Parts: sequence; C-alpha cells; structure tokens
Amino acid sequence: MSRPGILLAGGTGSRMSPIAAGVNKHLLPVWDKPLVFHPLTTLMLAGVRAITVITGPDEAPAFRRLLGTGAQWGLSIDFAVQDAPRGIADAYRLTAGRLEGSAPVLALGDNIFHGDGLIRRLETAAARPRGATIFGCEVGDPRAFAVVTLDADGRPRSIEEKPAAPRSRLAVPGLYFHDARVWDMARHVVPSRRGELEITDINRAYLEAGTLDVAPMGRGVAWLDGGTPESLFEASEFIRTLQSRTRLLIASPEEVALNRGFIDADALADWVRDKPATGYWERVRALLQDPLDG
Repeated sequence: MSRPGILLAGGTGSRMSPIAAGVNKHLLPVWDKPLVFHPLTTLMLAGVRAITVITGPDEAPAFRRLLGTGAQWGLSIDFAVQDAPRGIADAYRLTAGRLEGSAPVLALGDNIFHGDGLIRRLETAAARPRGATIFGCEVGDPRAFAVVTLDADGRPRSIEEKPAAPRSRLAVPGLYFHDARVWDMARHVVPSRRGELEITDINRAYLEAGTLDVAPMGRGVAWLDGGTPESLFEASEFIRTLQSRTRLLIASPEEVALNRGFIDADALADWVRDKPATGYWERVRALLQDPLDG
C-alpha cells in the first residue's frame, strides 16, 4: 500500500523578506516552475499519490488554484491550514485526524533534490516497513540544519538541531519517512527553546529506539535548500542549465505522472490541450510526440 504524503508549505518566509511578504515563497519560480513542484514530484517519485498540502490561511486559495485536486496528475491532493508557524513536527498534529495509522512521508516545500540514484533511494526508504528513514547530505556549513553523526558502520550515533559546534558535516534535508508510531511521538513532542515542535526530536526518539536509518545521498544527488534569495537563484540557474543541455524536464508533475504510470498519454493530452504556448508547456507537449524530447 502506498504511503500518504505531507507537503509542508507554510511558514512566514522570513528568510526571503521582503520577496515573500506578498506571496508564499513556495510559489516563487525555480526557472520555469514554482518551487513547490520540486517536493511534490519528489513525493511522486517515492510512489506517493495521496498528498496533504499544509499552508497558511491566506495562501491556501493560491495553492488550490495551482494544484487543484491533483487528478490531472493521477493524484489526490487535499489541504490543511496551519494558522501559525509551530515547527515541522506540527504537521503530524494537523494531519492526524485524516492520516493517523498510516506510515507517512513528510517533505518540506523548499527542498530540491535531483540526481542519479534518487528514485532508488526513495523507493528503498518507502519500502522499509518499520522505523524511520532520513537522509544525509554533506554540506560546507551545517550549522543551519539538523546534523547527524554516524559510527564506523554507518549507523546513526546522534542527531542535533542547528548545533553551534557540529560534530559532522552531514546535514539532514527536509524529507522524512516515518512509520505509524510517528503520530503518538508527535503528540508527546514539547516546544524547543525556539518555541517550535522540532522534527529532530521525533527523529531522535527513533534513534533512541534503535529504529532510525540514515541514508547518505552521496555525490550523485544534489540537494538545494530554496529558502533564501541566494539559494533560490542558484537553484534556478541549476535547473535552467540542466534542462537546456539535456532537453529533459525536471520536477514536472506531468512528466513524472506519465512515466510513473499515474496517467496515460490520453489524459495528458486532455490536460495540456488548452495550455498556453510557453516554453514549459511546449516541452510537456513534446512528451506526447517523442519522450526523448521531453
């Protein structure tokens, strides 16, 4: 049975001020697509087809206009409203009423993944029946992230949230696979000194229970945090360059849905028939003619 997905696209966007003062940062462009398409397609690549999008009350209508019900991509998308930023772990409290009992995948709305072996890593994590799987990415300055340390056998030894003196350079990106115990764990999380419900506290509970798995992304997968103006610009350049040189679409829900068998060519043709003649939609239409041109 497929895992449900939770896509967290709330927050105040303070790191993007003043850009995000008038628009949710997850709707800002990464080259030819909104940022939120990246975590959305990451969930799709993991086999997720039922997704709850969490956002603020003012932004919810814009997300509904952009994503709809998800049926055009073979998905089922619904929405939950977070009226104040209370931390990542709050996503489980907001969705417990509809998802409790399942083994969810939680994706942060400003995380971008791309690279060789990504699908294999996602499918492996999704297939793990018990415990939690998080990922590890080497970064130059891990102080802005959760940081995990591994022993000589690759097992996690510790995990800390934004440490002043990191014990390693292995940062934890915003993609988490948890089993059904996460709902009870989320109920017992208390606010940190930052006043937030930390996802790291949940992952630490799995670590203490001996059921936390850390999957290093390795050099084949790029991870970009699109939460600052600098990183969003770098992400746009990255995606523009890759798409221009390879003629492939990256983070396209249409392309992923077609290739994963969520929709067929007839459904895609119906969806794109009335779309404008922009570069993005022309590339999507090319999928119906020759997949190598997508």
